[in-house]
Amino acid sequence: MPSSSVTSVTLGVDTHADVHVAAALDQLGRRLGTLTVPSTPEGYASLESWAANMGTIEQVGLEGTGCYGAGLSRWMRQRGHRVVEVNRPDRQTRRRRGKSDTVDAEAAARAVQAGVATAIPKTGDGAVEMIRTLRVARRSAMKARTQAVNQLKSLIVTAPDPLRERIRGLHRSELIRTVTRWRTGAEPDTLTAVTKLAMKSIALRYQQLSDEISELDRHLHRLVGQAAAELLAVKGLGAETVAALLIAVGDNPERLRSESAFAHLCGVAPIPASSGKTSRHRLNRGGDRQANHALYMITVTRMAWEPRTRAYVARRTAEGKTKSEIIRCLKRHIAREIYRLLVPRVPIHLPSRQELTTAA
Repeated sequence: MPSSSVTSVTLGVDTHADVHVAAALDQLGRRLGTLTVPSTPEGYASLESWAANMGTIEQVGLEGTGCYGAGLSRWMRQRGHRVVEVNRPDRQTRRRRGKSDTVDAEAAARAVQAGVATAIPKTGDGAVEMIRTLRVARRSAMKARTQAVNQLKSLIVTAPDPLRERIRGLHRSELIRTVTRWRTGAEPDTLTAVTKLAMKSIALRYQQLSDEISELDRHLHRLVGQAAAELLAVKGLGAETVAALLIAVGDNPERLRSESAFAHLCGVAPIPASSGKTSRHRLNRGGDRQANHALYMITVTRMAWEPRTRAYVARRTAEGKTKSEIIRCLKRHIAREIYRLLVPRVPIHLPSRQELTTAA
């Protein structure tokens, strides 16, 4: 084995909920060893110490940087190590080499060394991560509220006739207010009384979830306004839409090398599908689907009111394009516009005449 003073160590880690399995390679691709550590700060420290004893840690390839590997990814970055996000091995590789945590960890390290894996993971330690966390809670509350109102309506269908006739034509908000004011008694013992109790319980749950959603929305608007005031100032972009785009980019938007990379991330970059004499592109069905939906909502909104977009739609329609094709083109154009507001632009330094003369 090469001397530790000249050995560059590449780590590959297969992450899990309770343990992480790591494999270390030297600069020539030879395996130096494997280690299993708990997914705790103590385990992260022992992993770093183990790898450092074999040489200089050059880079770390992690699977699941947005899930099980989020803690290890933050820990390694805080200590100055280069962390690369690695996708799971493809099916062909798994058929050839088999499947185990050690094999996956070694495959992650080799993907980083070969340059196959180059993506910089999200840092997950700033305002965007706060927004993502709140949206997770809001999404579950929205689903639970929808489920509650559906259950309430289903109980109306099977309720006793006198009770059903009183409430079947009420609007949702009026229905909730009416049902929450019912008196069910301390010990309901009839079908009508028990039905009232059940419906009142669901209606109160609906109100509680609505209050919870309103509170989460208030915090989301505040955080989105602090993180992306420029985007919120654009007409047609609301807090929910901007939040989805921010989450796709992450707290370190500089990790996106170009607006083309952002378009691929959002699934709006057309994929070449040419063969022989056929030259065509196909729809990109990958990428972040929530960000893709956000761009779609911006597109259809602008098609309804913005003069520039309406003129573009009319021109492309006259050229024979379908509505779906026009929307795909508009989503790509809007992605370019959003990228310029989301990702900070690095100022280009133009050398002065004196610097050019000195260099010559």
